[in-house]
Amino acid sequence: MADETAASSGKASTRGDEAKPASTETSKPADPTDDLVERKHSITIGRKKLAYTSSTGRIVLREEIVEDGKAGGFKPKATVFVTAYTLDGVPNRTRPVTFAFNGGPGSSSVWLHLGLLGPKRVLSGDAGNPVPPPYGVVDNLETLLAHTDLVFIDPVSTGFSRAVDGVKPGDYLGFTRDIESVGEVIRLWTSRNGRWLSPKFLTGESYGTLRAAGLAAYLQTRHGLYLNGIGLISSVLDIGTIHFTEGNEVPYVLYLPTYAAVAHYHGKHPGRELRDVVAEAEAYAAGEYPRVLARGHRLSAAQRRTAVAKVARLTGLSRAYVDRVNLRIEHVRYFTELLRDQGLAVGRLDARFTAPEPDGGREHFSADPSYSFIQGPYTAAFNQYVREDLGYENDLPYEILSGPTNEAWSYKEFEGRSISVVEQLGAAMRANPALRVHVACGYYDGATPHYAAEYVAAHLPIPPELRANIEFAHYEAGHMMYVHEPSRIRQSADLTDFIRRSSPGA
Repeated sequence: MADETAASSGKASTRGDEAKPASTETSKPADPTDDLVERKHSITIGRKKLAYTSSTGRIVLREEIVEDGKAGGFKPKATVFVTAYTLDGVPNRTRPVTFAFNGGPGSSSVWLHLGLLGPKRVLSGDAGNPVPPPYGVVDNLETLLAHTDLVFIDPVSTGFSRAVDGVKPGDYLGFTRDIESVGEVIRLWTSRNGRWLSPKFLTGESYGTLRAAGLAAYLQTRHGLYLNGIGLISSVLDIGTIHFTEGNEVPYVLYLPTYAAVAHYHGKHPGRELRDVVAEAEAYAAGEYPRVLARGHRLSAAQRRTAVAKVARLTGLSRAYVDRVNLRIEHVRYFTELLRDQGLAVGRLDARFTAPEPDGGREHFSADPSYSFIQGPYTAAFNQYVREDLGYENDLPYEILSGPTNEAWSYKEFEGRSISVVEQLGAAMRANPALRVHVACGYYDGATPHYAAEYVAAHLPIPPELRANIEFAHYEAGHMMYVHEPSRIRQSADLTDFIRRSSPGA
């Protein structure tokens, strides 16, 4: 078990401007300051005891103000919550550091923090084996901290991160401002901790993969900060590949292998191996299926019957349903329909999970059974852990996954075109040929399907010699594949191997 002792009294960091007392009732409120708290810990992995330091709290982001062509100083705009873990007694220059965040947009970093990468992990149970409240937190013996320092970042309006008084939160709720603010946190942490010559990595999940790809290009061009690697967990680099909109046939095609995998999990392909079923669906999606959809009403009656039968068999749906939706199966409709005859809805984030659906006539389930399962354990675990183990106190609600943030998100930069960072990642790889990319996919992930990630990777604008820099790992799990214990253990090993191979001199 970990041995934890406080290394500080919880005093706020002196970085940034010191607060000044107000002299009158009309005085300007004091500027916010960093409030980082350090603690010492240890964890025993095998026979080796690792001593490490946590630094937890909010970093103040400041922007230079220029008015009428004159410098107006640096003014605080937001506070960003960060949890950093650094191994004690190791030279900084050779020690890799990984900056990690989740997605949403609107999600805190709690999932990667307590699910996969950090030195502690939550006991959440799994599909068919739920853990009742009040849950628990244990040492993570597979933590990536054994191989890289870790910095978890909660973007503005997630976790404890907030815009400061007088600044509109919406100013940060958009593609460009998000990249700029997270990039500034990375620059500040790297500079303040003397890590410019350390191997550096980003690990993002879901929308965090889109953020990571955008950041790779931004950090290079804005700050000259080049990365060694990017981990893309449950990847979506082009939202057009997963967004079902009128006239866009691509998601219907790219989701088909996921539907086949989910059907297999729920017993619709008896006697067959998962990989055989997925391979058949991928072959159909790569060839005949897009041609069938492109033909539209030009299909003959016989051709349509053949296509309906094929799609129905692969997806586990009835021929009548597939015919009724014109061979085009939207994902939430699929998760609502697949086990309708059993009165169950299937999870979107992780299709291994099911829950009773009270209204058997719904087109869309009333709730995602998989998110309902994991929300409670992760929320409880973090709120206890951050105070008890990390020593950080704050009365703000820790925003695990903010719906309002997600709904208010701006993609104005992509007006009239697909929301995509394919060009940015390609540019980053061309400018930095040493940049390696690890893509982790869950077969039962109904939010970011694996075949869509493979499709996007195949279209990256990079020369042939750089394609070897991209690697894939597939798991028999969902969006947060580490909820599945065998996948968590294998994924930890895969990421460890990726960090080692991508860290020259480490």
